[in-house]
Amino acid sequence: EEELRKLREETNAETLRQELEKERQRRLELEQRVNEVLKARAEEVPAAQQPAKPQAQANGTDKSSHTVSSRLQKWFCDKFGEYVEDFRFQPEENTVETEEPLSARRLTENMKRLKRGAKPVTNFVKNLSALLDWYSIYTSAIAFIIYINAVWHGWAIPMFLFLAILRLSLNYLIARGWRIQWSIVPEVSEHMEHPKEDLTVSEKFQLVLDVAQKAQNLFGKMADILEKFKNLFMWVQPEITQKLYIALWAAFIASCFLPYRILGLALGLYAGIKFFLIDFIFKRCPRLRAKYDTPYIIWISLLTDPQLKERSNATVSRRQLQTAASRSYMGSSAPTGISKDEDTSRFHTTKRGNFHEIFNLSENERPLPVCENGWRCCLINRDRKMPTDYIRNGVLYVTENYLCFESSKSGSSKRNKVIKLSDITDIQKYKVLSVLPGSGMGIAVSTPSTQKPLVFGAMVHRDEAFEAIFSQYMKITSASSSSES
Repeated sequence: EEELRKLREETNAETLRQELEKERQRRLELEQRVNEVLKARAEEVPAAQQPAKPQAQANGTDKSSHTVSSRLQKWFCDKFGEYVEDFRFQPEENTVETEEPLSARRLTENMKRLKRGAKPVTNFVKNLSALLDWYSIYTSAIAFIIYINAVWHGWAIPMFLFLAILRLSLNYLIARGWRIQWSIVPEVSEHMEHPKEDLTVSEKFQLVLDVAQKAQNLFGKMADILEKFKNLFMWVQPEITQKLYIALWAAFIASCFLPYRILGLALGLYAGIKFFLIDFIFKRCPRLRAKYDTPYIIWISLLTDPQLKERSNATVSRRQLQTAASRSYMGSSAPTGISKDEDTSRFHTTKRGNFHEIFNLSENERPLPVCENGWRCCLINRDRKMPTDYIRNGVLYVTENYLCFESSKSGSSKRNKVIKLSDITDIQKYKVLSVLPGSGMGIAVSTPSTQKPLVFGAMVHRDEAFEAIFSQYMKITSASSSSES
């Protein structure tokens, strides 16, 4: 009781109650005054209308027409005002959707929702593919006969509508508790994993990575399909789009001259034979599909935007290499007015002696003009285990037939490396450390004698060296192939 008394004293409940009673009294007084004013106005209106009656009789026709129009307007507003109000234009409200914060639990829940929502579609696709692949011979044969018979008699559309009604009826019975199994492929019960209440940081990070990988693959497939359709209709590959163009003209002419019943019959029979028989044979015989399945060949031949970009870059680089090869071939010839001995003594020596003596080559083998002083680099031989043999610093030269590496360490010539250009199986630009930015400063050379490619790294003029080596390599391989032919 003491606490209640203190609470009443602190909250001043009595004063609030008195103020509330005063407000009620004031409200009642205001209501009485408003009612009195309304009554006074209602008494004044008939008094004002009585002296106006003779004038209204004088202007009888105008007044009656005015009252009729007002009555019609009032009736129209009462009858159709609500519907007219619905057609009133209002400014569009720009609502901003609130984004949910990233949560591992919410992420797993959305993944499961997506899987459950897509399950009916995936089951339908599985059953349809099983039906077309003759998973059950009797079921596929019955379906093929019913389809051909329906198309022949012009019942294709009623058949599909009846199948839709039948599917909805079965879904209704399943929803009411019936157990109905109508599937060609038996459903496999998946193991239900109970979600963990608390995930560690590493598990959350791994979950996000898995979802990101799945989203990346899904978006990549969708982008490939859309880009192929875009390139097909935008004449990016004219030889493929030309076939579609001719087929569309043929279909247009046939639709203009053939009756729709005959056209529908032809399309229905072609679709049934194509999906039930021809595709089944093509799937079992890949060689026949690669030769005669025109839609499949066209779809495989269509390129995506990244593939088109790679092809254009390859053609540009091939042209640049051809021009570089022609320039190096023109530059390798000695200029007029200089004797052969002077030209030989100009660039066939290295820092430690004659070039052909150091690498045990013939005297006519000398560096090309583009690498008179060579390229400073380090040779990384990943087949060797010893640190002294794994990395060697030195200078790289290229001659007409050989790729020569001179080690900077003094000693025997065993540390030098000589590679015949005709023995190289692959040559490409290489990035020694993938974590570093940029395109790298190395060249990888593959030969039959090495398990892993030899890498010439830490080259400042890597692109220049690569063009010179690759152009000479292409020159040697083209000359050998032409001699063999």
